[in-house]
Amino acid sequence: MPAVAPLARAFSPLSWPACSWLAVMAVCLVSLTGCNGGEGKREFISVGTAPIGGVFYTVGSAVSDVVNEAQGDLGWRVTAESTGGSMENIRLLSQGKLQFAMSNSSITYFAVRGEEGWEEKHATQSVMTLFPNVAQFVVPATSDIQSIADLKGKRVYLGPEGAGFEYFVRPILAAHGLSLDDVDARYGSQQAAVDLLGDGSVDAAMVGGGIPSPALSQIAQANPVRLVPFEEAAHAALIADYPFFEAATVPGGTYDGLDEDFTGLNVGSAHLVTDESVDEDLVYQFTKLVWENRAKIAERHRAARAINEKNAVRNNGTPFHPGAIRFYKEAGLWPAE
Repeated sequence: MPAVAPLARAFSPLSWPACSWLAVMAVCLVSLTGCNGGEGKREFISVGTAPIGGVFYTVGSAVSDVVNEAQGDLGWRVTAESTGGSMENIRLLSQGKLQFAMSNSSITYFAVRGEEGWEEKHATQSVMTLFPNVAQFVVPATSDIQSIADLKGKRVYLGPEGAGFEYFVRPILAAHGLSLDDVDARYGSQQAAVDLLGDGSVDAAMVGGGIPSPALSQIAQANPVRLVPFEEAAHAALIADYPFFEAATVPGGTYDGLDEDFTGLNVGSAHLVTDESVDEDLVYQFTKLVWENRAKIAERHRAARAINEKNAVRNNGTPFHPGAIRFYKEAGLWPAE
């Protein structure tokens, strides 16, 4: 180490008090550490997901793990954080407590506009559209509930409290002549949905997320269940009235005992989001790593198979971050203006 040798000659231990020599060596070591700090410095990156048991947590964890594995010498430490879901993630991004997060695009849509209960406009920006969030009401196979309108007065699990499921449940109920006040709403984790429906504490459960949903898989394995159908006219009206809703099919055989295709609803695609204040180069590199390693992410959960050339840049009403746009243009994925 040439930078240390001159100091060693000038301050020989044979001609310098021992305590002073130790102090000089400590200063030298600190100086050397500082010289290498820029290149080897760790950057901690937090990715907000949702409660454990849902697809957001599974896919968000896969994104974090794969980016960690593929980052090379970037010096990142990426961690998936279990959170309350979309609404909490958006607020945590605004506070700088997360760098990236999973969100339902139907919730982000209103957050960036400061509408439908959001107290202010949030500077949330899209990084990548990931997969459809398919929502369905699940009931025991023996239930007398045959339609969404039959949920009136029933005990209904509506998702994790504070996650924002109401943003898509409310219009679904309204299209069938109901309001949130017409049901006895219950909240909890995705795992709670399994337990509540299993022991009869609720009459129906709204289970939303990518396909397959771990929670719905558990419910169907434990007891025979049915998916409550949408009225055809209501289904069409929801798609016509909301830019983030679109038709989605749950293939027969996806869940135990549900052998027929089910005409469901994508209630707002899951997308990876960030805040406009996050560094452009960081977002560029993160987007690039997620895109180039999407097949590995899909190995962890098959919902991520929907990360493709068409879906990744899908506009769900939230502007894309400049760092993501820069990557998509370089990759030839960004639509022609």
